[in-house]
Amino acid sequence: MSDDEKTPAREVITDYAQAHFRYFRTADGTVYAQKNSHPVARPIRSQGTTGSHRQELMVGLFRDGRGVFTGTALKEALDLIEALALTEDVQPVHIRVAPGLDGATWLDLGRNDGQSVRIHPTGWDIAIPDPREVCWRRTQLTGELPLPAKDTDGKGIDLLLRLCNFANAETECLAIAWLIGCLGPSVPVPAPFLTGPQGAGKSTGGRMLVRIIEGMSGDLRRAPKDEENLIAAVAAGWVTALDNLSHMTPDLSDAMCCIVTGAENVKRALFTDGDVFRARYRRPLLLTGIDVGVIRPDLAERLLPLRLERPRVRRTEAELWTEYAEVLPVVLGSLLDLTVKVRAAEAETPTDLRMADFAHLCAQLDAATGLGALAAYRASLDDLNDDVIEGDLLAQTVLRHADTMEAGAAQRMTSTEWLHCLSRLYSGDELRPPPKGWPTTGKVFSDRLKRLQPTLAARGVLIDWGRTSEGRYLEMTRQPAPPPHEQKPVF
Repeated sequence: MSDDEKTPAREVITDYAQAHFRYFRTADGTVYAQKNSHPVARPIRSQGTTGSHRQELMVGLFRDGRGVFTGTALKEALDLIEALALTEDVQPVHIRVAPGLDGATWLDLGRNDGQSVRIHPTGWDIAIPDPREVCWRRTQLTGELPLPAKDTDGKGIDLLLRLCNFANAETECLAIAWLIGCLGPSVPVPAPFLTGPQGAGKSTGGRMLVRIIEGMSGDLRRAPKDEENLIAAVAAGWVTALDNLSHMTPDLSDAMCCIVTGAENVKRALFTDGDVFRARYRRPLLLTGIDVGVIRPDLAERLLPLRLERPRVRRTEAELWTEYAEVLPVVLGSLLDLTVKVRAAEAETPTDLRMADFAHLCAQLDAATGLGALAAYRASLDDLNDDVIEGDLLAQTVLRHADTMEAGAAQRMTSTEWLHCLSRLYSGDELRPPPKGWPTTGKVFSDRLKRLQPTLAARGVLIDWGRTSEGRYLEMTRQPAPPPHEQKPVF
């Protein structure tokens, strides 16, 4: 055969690729390749050292006797395939959990054979999802989970709690509620903050919770120094776990709020002048640390404090993790059983809490098991409000002023007048200078109160803003105390 009669290499590659792979695009325009009848998809532009579609295509061509092709031919073929895929239907890709058909959700086990867990209204089973129903995206952070055990009779939950050092039953039920929430692809869950004295096993407990969802390769990591690196780490996995936090900057606090409830990051695409790259993210977040200092009010509403205590008997790391690996299939199976049971339970959605989806999940858990998760969640939020108030002198001063007001009474002044009033109350007869961070203008004072508004409302002090013909005003109202039967439970 003459050189003119030979099929160009790029055509050989293109024909082979279209016969063995399915190509589609996501909403942001990224083109993915999915091997026929396999749920895992890879971006065709990935230049990763392992598991890239380019390598996958080269290996397939070589093993099927089509030959070894140069980079130029592969590039030309992939350019054409990408252009063709941009005309195909849009389909999302998912990491670890995904919504399915008929009210089902899927959990990726991270296995090479594509086996996953389908959680449906009547139970759960292990199957390979239809590629057109679920497309998994995997990264180096996607670990492999064992096949969950069936018919566990709930003993896996007890085995997990025996290995962790949770301080009380309320903490245990909140940890279980968080794990169930992590299996929901569309339910924002607050970030557990594992606290306790030194030696309480906070890092070990955090790893155990994370590895139920991420496999034995899941681990904790230090908080990145900038938001861009944090977002990159968040986008590459499902559960993001930050270890040993001792200080939380305002930027890090704001970034965590966005991670928990969801946000989008837009930046210029590489090697382009005007195109942009969009990264949407909403992920379960887990934190550990003894104390992070002052917690900002908006983050406090998105935290779930889990207190641990020092164990009476110490065990070696090898013994502990060997036992954990042995019981993980049973733990995962019990968690899936409980998830099915909780999702089937009917419960009213509390309308007074910021994380309403998680509050509803706690109510469903109570309806299914009677654990008291919702009351424990309310009590944990009360504790966090106390932490916010104890770390903010302005909040303390506002509450001191509210104590002098009659129940149901309202006071209306401008922001500047309020600032002078509270500054005099703080200084008292000593005429001491205002502390560092005290508002210096009416505008700064008003902005600070906007952040503190939910925290103060939880203590019966309502803050409202408005305008009259004379100008803007800020109104403070002291609510009457609730009747005894409506007071929140205290543990």
